[in-house]
Amino acid sequence: MNMPELKIAAGVTIPQIGLGLWQVTNPEEFRTAFDAAVAAGYRHFDSAQIYRNEQLLGEAWHSSGLPREEFFLTTKIHIGQFGTRKTPKSFEVSLQKLQTDYVDLLLLHFPVTIARKKAWTELEKLKAAGKARAIGVSNYTIRHLEEMKTYANEMPAVNQVELHVFLQQPELVKYCREHDIVIEAYSPLAHGRGMDDPLLTELAKKHGKSPAQIMLRWCAQSGFVVLPKSVTPERINSNIDIFDFSLDEDDLTKLRQLDRDLRTCWDPTYVP
Repeated sequence: MNMPELKIAAGVTIPQIGLGLWQVTNPEEFRTAFDAAVAAGYRHFDSAQIYRNEQLLGEAWHSSGLPREEFFLTTKIHIGQFGTRKTPKSFEVSLQKLQTDYVDLLLLHFPVTIARKKAWTELEKLKAAGKARAIGVSNYTIRHLEEMKTYANEMPAVNQVELHVFLQQPELVKYCREHDIVIEAYSPLAHGRGMDDPLLTELAKKHGKSPAQIMLRWCAQSGFVVLPKSVTPERINSNIDIFDFSLDEDDLTKLRQLDRDLRTCWDPTYVP
């Protein structure tokens, strides 16, 4: 399939759907999911130091028979590795595990320590050295992004946050759009919570899709990069099968009413 791509930096585009790899640490399960994803058309894989599966991802893509440039690989620096020395050193370990000399997107995982400033400076250096094609952040609020203006030489290309029909974050979305920051939506299915909502059932029936596909289509049609996580081949295939229909204006109006500020993951809004 022809996967839509979004521009995130000069000369860098990102496939609009990627496979989230959080909690996928069993080697056999990982490889089953990876192979199913590649067969379905995924080329974007989202890992992190704390996921403990960078090595599995490196082994999987390297033995896939496909060239490195076919893949879009993301990893994230863990908060314990924020700092002038720690960030580049830990990233070199990540590169070794991923069996590559660069990543397509490198993120700071959480905005939880004052060291995030030093860590961002190191990401800028890594990008300048060609070791990361694009750099960004994860779980940053407007406050954290505004703070970056005081110390960053360049603003992040991406902000990866929890976002779905039940947590639409309109103010953050508006801010990021105004500052040319692409939003990546993790947990786009809200961990299955609310999947039985009558509106999702109604729209699924209307479009001949599943409630999960309605949720993912809403994310994609809103202009977000979408990161559904699954290790089940059937669901991996279903999650990418959202580009053969569109939600109309009436659908979108109704879906906006589902926003209930439902967080199913970590809440960064209280982080100073």
